[in-house]
Amino acid sequence: MTELQETRAILTKEDLIHAFKNCGLREGQHIFVHTSLSKLGFVVGGAETLIRSLLEIIGEEGTLMMPSQTWKNLDPSTGVHSEAPTEWWPIIREYWPPYDKEITPAIGMGVVAEMFRKWTGAKRSNHPARSIAAVGKHAEYLTQNHDLCNIFGKNSPLDKLYHLNGYVLLIGVGYNKNTSLHLAETIANFPAKKFVHESSAIMEEGTRKWVTYETQAVDDGDFVRLGNDYDKEMNIKIHRIGNAEVRFLEQRPLVDWAAAWMERNRV
Repeated sequence: MTELQETRAILTKEDLIHAFKNCGLREGQHIFVHTSLSKLGFVVGGAETLIRSLLEIIGEEGTLMMPSQTWKNLDPSTGVHSEAPTEWWPIIREYWPPYDKEITPAIGMGVVAEMFRKWTGAKRSNHPARSIAAVGKHAEYLTQNHDLCNIFGKNSPLDKLYHLNGYVLLIGVGYNKNTSLHLAETIANFPAKKFVHESSAIMEEGTRKWVTYETQAVDDGDFVRLGNDYDKEMNIKIHRIGNAEVRFLEQRPLVDWAAAWMERNRV
């Protein structure tokens, strides 16, 4: 019997700190992190080690952000409960648990983001479907007053990071996971822009309510193409840490460039 050769890298916290510093991470930066832990290889200590390595680099003057979205807390007509027959939809609307930022788990954001939202000192925004978690100097500022209708636009967590001259760190994921591109969608003017009504369960004065709110419809269908163009035009360096491709990007130039790209390419 032929033994399978191990192809995964093994990484310690010290390995990660050294590698992320080589990507450009520094003390005092404010960074929105998107990650697939498994793409790195075998991280000794898993999600905890990855988070500790990033926090150690940025120090007390820096801030980390990660998505902690709970998108199942949307109306089943949007397709988020595709496994449920339509006759169940009224029951889901009536009984889906209201968003609780201390308890409601992040959905589909990965094990790192799920651990991060519960990290000591973590703050989490109040949006019932599109919350953001943050740890560090500006965690409170970045997560407060996350308006129901204004998920990714002006004064949202993404916009606040933009005005802090923040960064985006993509670890083992591509531009299709780059939430900051949704901020570009709100800035850009293109004919296909539209607004939709979404609904979520919230707690208001101790009572569960099913609320409906208008917000801009977002579309990540062209994010990979946009990202490929950005990499080429801006000569973005793609690093490798363990088995993962890693991009470390300044958020403001990315968002400005992406908004202009959308105005040229979206009809």
